Amino acid sequence: MRSLLRLCPLLVALGLMFGAGPAFAGKRVALVLANSAYQHAASLSNPVNDGSVMAKTLKEAGFDVVESRHDLSALDTRRVLRDFADATRDADIAVVYYAGHGIEVDGSNYLIPVDAKLERDTDVYDEALSLDRVLVAVEPAKQLRLVILDACRDNPFSKRMKRTVASRGIGRGLAQVEPTSPNTLIAYSAKAGFTAQDGDGANSPFTIALSKHLTTPGLDVRRAFGFVRDDVLKSTGNKQEPFVYGSLGGEDVPLVPVKLAPAAPVVNPQADIRRDYELALQVGNRPAWEAFLAQHPDGFYASLAKLQLEKIGAERAHAAAIEKAKQAEAERDRLAALGAQKDAQAKAAADAKAAEQAQLAAQKAKEQAQQQAAAAEQQRVNLAATAPSAAPAASAAGTNVAALTPAIAPADLNRSVQTELGRVGCFSGQADGNWNTSSQRSLSQFNRYAGTKLDVKVASTDALDAVKAKPSRVCPLVCEHGFKAEGDKCTRIVCGDGYVLNDDNECEKKRAAKPASKPATSRRDEGEDRPARQRPQAGAAAGGYGAAAAARTGRGSGGSGQIFCNDLLCRPVRPGCHLAFRGGGGPHNDANYEVCN
Repeated sequence: MRSLLRLCPLLVALGLMFGAGPAFAGKRVALVLANSAYQHAASLSNPVNDGSVMAKTLKEAGFDVVESRHDLSALDTRRVLRDFADATRDADIAVVYYAGHGIEVDGSNYLIPVDAKLERDTDVYDEALSLDRVLVAVEPAKQLRLVILDACRDNPFSKRMKRTVASRGIGRGLAQVEPTSPNTLIAYSAKAGFTAQDGDGANSPFTIALSKHLTTPGLDVRRAFGFVRDDVLKSTGNKQEPFVYGSLGGEDVPLVPVKLAPAAPVVNPQADIRRDYELALQVGNRPAWEAFLAQHPDGFYASLAKLQLEKIGAERAHAAAIEKAKQAEAERDRLAALGAQKDAQAKAAADAKAAEQAQLAAQKAKEQAQQQAAAAEQQRVNLAATAPSAAPAASAAGTNVAALTPAIAPADLNRSVQTELGRVGCFSGQADGNWNTSSQRSLSQFNRYAGTKLDVKVASTDALDAVKAKPSRVCPLVCEHGFKAEGDKCTRIVCGDGYVLNDDNECEKKRAAKPASKPATSRRDEGEDRPARQRPQAGAAAGGYGAAAAARTGRGSGGSGQIFCNDLLCRPVRPGCHLAFRGGGGPHNDANYEVCN
């Protein structure tokens, strides 16, 4: 960042040089890849910034296609290279620029995607992309195939990687390469076996030099890399030397042909300030805006820069408030789990509530700052489009940029988020601008299926942008029983003749009706409610003929005709007595007993 203002005149010169659009003889295509957010290693600060600068440089140089992607997985990188190969089939010049981690294993070079783990040396064959795969993508180009690698950093993967074979070498930096295809150049930010520096600012020394020299009109690409080498050696104290491998023929091969001098542009006294502002806007961090304000403390663009600083400050305050709220909630839950004293739990709950309120306030402040900065920036773009040669006037007291366009009303923002959630299938209610529990649940569903972590308590511009970025349905379509999902609609399930719909929403064959069985009460059971004289006595079956004989004897002797049986014998009931039922029954437990008057 310390060299930010010194670079402004160079970018201004490039802007003037490429201001008029010439008619180029051949088609030129470029692919810019930048990986910073590594998932299994420390993030890199500069590659995404470097990729942005190179994409802007190539677009301003008039390239027909400039595809810029960052933080890609291995699968996404392969798909991008495949699509880019299609664009190179009718191209004269094809350029691939890569910034990120690279590694050399057994003399071969590999680019490392952001999702690579590389726990073993053999993992590079599955999780990384070989340099040869990149060369295949540019091979169809007719006049020049150029691959630029700002990937010679000190690689953390090589240090922790397990060796499966002791003889397999893992080098420092990238290995020397000799292209086999004609008209092919491969440029390293540091020559083989050495590592490159990221620099003290937002961009690496190598990328800064590239943006300065590579697209100079009429300059042969080999001479351009010579100037890049000189600049990098000078800026790094001779510690880093870029190197180019491959060869070209005798004719000059510039990336940008010479063009006729354009008519003298109308002098704009604020053109330098505007370009400095746009450069700071491209970098987009606090040091860039502070450097801009140090150079241009007053005027229209200074007011815009101050709004950008306020936005960055509000975003940082919001992030800090979120972290504080999480810590307060964790402390409250910890005390509750430990069964701490009630006053300690009450204090922790109050702190958590206050932290939540502070988070909501910081969220609103962030959204307001973002809306003001976006409104001011849109106004600046509109002014530049309607009057590109005119500079906006700035009063002595400064321009109240925040008042150029009113901020979005909360109800309108709520309604916009609800509408977009409905479009992606996560919200089925009416977009009435009321951010209630149903709306919060819908945004939570979006988080679940889109893999985002948006704050569901309020509708924010971040949420609106995230939902708008989804081109089609995100939340799955859920239908009631008897209906099935077809596209974006629920249609009724109709079963054929002889089939019925079961509980699993599937048609199954009807089962034949079973004949009705007799009621359980149609037969009188030998239950306990049956009179004692009608129930068989225990041992009756065993007594057989003896029980019948005893009955006859009882009737002949003037007895009641009842028989008393147990597990030992059967005998007539004594005269003047009768049997009474007392329940139970079983071995040594008679169900009946004699009652005598």
